[in-house]
Parts: sequence; structure tokens; C-alpha cells
Amino acid sequence: MDSDLFSRRRAARFAQLLDEANGGRRHHVRSRTDDQLTALVAVGRQLTAERPDVQVDPEFRTGLRAMLVATAERERVGAASAADGATQPTAAASRSPLLGGVTARRARARGAILVGIAAGAVALSGISAASENAVPGDALYGMKRSTERAQLALASSDLSRGQLFLDFARTRLDEAATLHGDLAGFSAVLDDMDADTRQGVRLLTTTAVQRSDPAGLDAVNTFVTGQRQAISGLLGGADRAERDRTRRSLTLLDAVRKRSDGLRAAIACDLPSPVGSDALGPAPASCPADR
Repeated sequence: MDSDLFSRRRAARFAQLLDEANGGRRHHVRSRTDDQLTALVAVGRQLTAERPDVQVDPEFRTGLRAMLVATAERERVGAASAADGATQPTAAASRSPLLGGVTARRARARGAILVGIAAGAVALSGISAASENAVPGDALYGMKRSTERAQLALASSDLSRGQLFLDFARTRLDEAATLHGDLAGFSAVLDDMDADTRQGVRLLTTTAVQRSDPAGLDAVNTFVTGQRQAISGLLGGADRAERDRTRRSLTLLDAVRKRSDGLRAAIACDLPSPVGSDALGPAPASCPADR
């Protein structure tokens, strides 16, 4: 079976069901996948009906609209419909009315799917906003982490992604502060925090070396200063196991600051770009003593 053809048919049927669910004309067809697709449509309608009373950030709405418009232009949604209204049909459509009809239906299906995506994204954006303060164990914590992954996917550069990872490390620290007394949960969140720290530092140090620009290192040092002070605050009132785990994160921050300072010195004395790297990014050589 042509899986691509099957996917297109499934998408077109999903668009029809979305249209029907929103009061559109009913289609006298039935697909073998209707049971699965109907369940998805029901979930979408439930999310829309039960959206939390949260105000969506205007910048998010603007960005979402720009993304959807760009997608519509790239997919040429509406192009076939515009052609249908022209006084002169295309040669291909004249030769094959069936082909022209299929093209128009596909364009309408893509348009319906885009509308569904837009409605779902706006509905979910409210849930995303409501999940901002969720901590591990909360029902919305998975949505919070999914939102973070979406932010990374939409970031425009490694510099932006690196800064996002450091923001997420700060968020994990706030979560850890709520988990005192739960060693497994506390350690797991600090593991995630350290992983985000390494990812962000690696992206920022690599960018700094590639551009011979210490701006990314400035962001790293600012992060380390604030994060170290905040992590040290976890030591108060913690038991021995939690203190030991917390000190491991402090040791990582010390290593990050040492790496950042070494790269800054290497950039200042025009050393060649390091060829070796590790979890924190490029590993610089020392500047000659006479410089």
C-alpha cells in the first residue's frame, strides 16, 4: 500500500470530520479510520470547550499567526481555489476535470487542517500558560515540558537555544526547591537541571568560539553567578543525601565558569579554534605566557 497516499486520505478525512464537528456540511462517506479520527476530533473539541481562563500572550498570537501564514504560503493553500474562480482554467484541469477537482479538494483539506491546527494551538496555549507553575507530579507538568521542547524547536539560532536551555535550568531549580524530602524526585529534577546546563553551555561556548565573540560567554557567566547562589540556598534544611546531590550541581557550575574564563582568554589572545570538545563545548588551550 502507498503509505503516502494513505496519509493524505487520512488527513483529508480528518479535515472533513473537523468541518462536520464545527457545523459544516456532512459528508456521506465513511472511512475505516473514522473511529480513531473521531476520537481525536472529540479530544480537540473537549480541549476547546474546557480551556482554562488564562489570557494568551499577545506576542504568542502574533507569532502563531505569522507561522500559519508562512505555512499556508509554502503549501499554497487556497491556490487551487483561486484557480477555480479564474475565467480561464489551467490546461491540466481542462484535460482532466477529475484532476482539477482532486487538486481543489486537497487544497481545501490542507486549509481545514491549518484552521484546526490554529484552533488547537490557541486552545492549548491557554493550557500551556496554566502549566507554567507545574512541578513534577502535577497533571500539567508534561505539558510544561512539551512547551519547552516546542520553544527549542522554534528557536532561530544556537545562541537562542543555548539561552533557552539555561532558562530551563533555572526553572528546574525552582522545581527542586519544592521537592525537599523526596530524594528521588529532588535528584531527578537536579539531573535534568544539570543536563539543561550542559546543553546550554555547550551551545553558547561553541557559538562564542565560532564567532570569536565573548557575548555568549557573558550569558554563561551571568547564569553561573545567579544559579550558584540559588543552588546554595538548597543546602539549608536539606538532609545529608540532598546536600551531597546539591554539591554535585555546584561542582558543575564551577567547571562551567572555569571553561568560560578559559575560552574568553583564548579569544582575547587570538588562539586558533579548539579542535577538542566535551559536554561543555570547546576545550581551549592556554595562552602563551609572553602574551
